[in-house]
Amino acid sequence: MEPIVFAIISYFTWGTGAFFEAIVARKLDSYSLTFWGFVFSVLILSFYAFFQTTALAFLTLNLLILNIILGIVLILGIIFYYEAYKVANRAIVGTIAQSFPVVVVILSLLFLGERVSLLQTISIIIIFVGMILCALDIREFRQKTFLINKGFFFAVVAMICWGVYFTFIKIPVDKIGWFWPNYFSFLLFPLIFIYMRIKGIKLEKPTKNNAFFLIVISTVLVRVAEFSYNFAISKGLVAIVAPIAGANLTLFAVLAFLFFKDPIKKQQILGIVTTLVGIVLLSIFSI
Repeated sequence: MEPIVFAIISYFTWGTGAFFEAIVARKLDSYSLTFWGFVFSVLILSFYAFFQTTALAFLTLNLLILNIILGIVLILGIIFYYEAYKVANRAIVGTIAQSFPVVVVILSLLFLGERVSLLQTISIIIIFVGMILCALDIREFRQKTFLINKGFFFAVVAMICWGVYFTFIKIPVDKIGWFWPNYFSFLLFPLIFIYMRIKGIKLEKPTKNNAFFLIVISTVLVRVAEFSYNFAISKGLVAIVAPIAGANLTLFAVLAFLFFKDPIKKQQILGIVTTLVGIVLLSIFSI
């Protein structure tokens, strides 16, 4: 039951965190938002790290190298995601990149030796169908031109990167607990700054347009979501946790409708309901 509870916590905090990030994105460049989010995370979590040192007794050189590689993959996914947004339809990019739980399920079954029942498989499929219905504009997708747009390629790469990270992070999580794997990944935040310098992207101050408080809120929520995800996969199957936590875009759609007054279509409503039904079924069949 624990994995499901923390997967659901991850669902709510990830979706809410993404909502606050969307607010900040109207005040601050996306790269600057991510950079400061990582900086704040490292500063805050470094104090907590002193109370988690016993877990480091199980850290090996190979495990640290794997964790660093996964951290680089995570950051590459973020970069490709933002670059895709610059040159391709945002709805399509978001749909593709946020479909990374599909990759997670496939990789966890192939490489982590996980097994799910028929009823769990059906529930997972229902969740994915709901996510697609919620995020994808069918009319936009019918336009074949997006296939030759490099933004489509970038979005696919982002999806794969995040799929790899959120699958194989289970390996260090099983060895050194839910905290250190993410902390080590966050320590690689200078890579974002280096990329920004190479591309000539200006690092904006976190106080620009009164964004500071919102950055802190979004960062806390997303970090809670990620650590909840790690704790969930330490207790259960990645293939079960990822679809629930990764379906948070449906919550974002609801929040955007309620607070941004973004129009919500019948297709999206159907997608949200379908996803929630899938989550409920997967939770029931995983107890």
